[in-house]
Amino acid sequence: MPGAVPRTSTVALTNATLSYVEAIARKGWKAAIREDSTLAKGVNILDGKIVYSAVAQAHGLEFHPLEEVL
Repeated sequence: MPGAVPRTSTVALTNATLSYVEAIARKGWKAAIREDSTLAKGVNILDGKIVYSAVAQAHGLEFHPLEEVL
């Protein structure tokens, strides 16, 4: 439970996410998601189009592959 150990949970979250933040800062978000498939999996909507299939299916909306929208 993060509330029970706030400092430890903050350090853990930072350790898990800092490399992604740095990549976005260095390369810009488009280049970062093009180069890192793990980071790209975090994109749900881009330019008003749903690029994550599970979100599109859950809401009965049209899915657009991320590569086509970029």
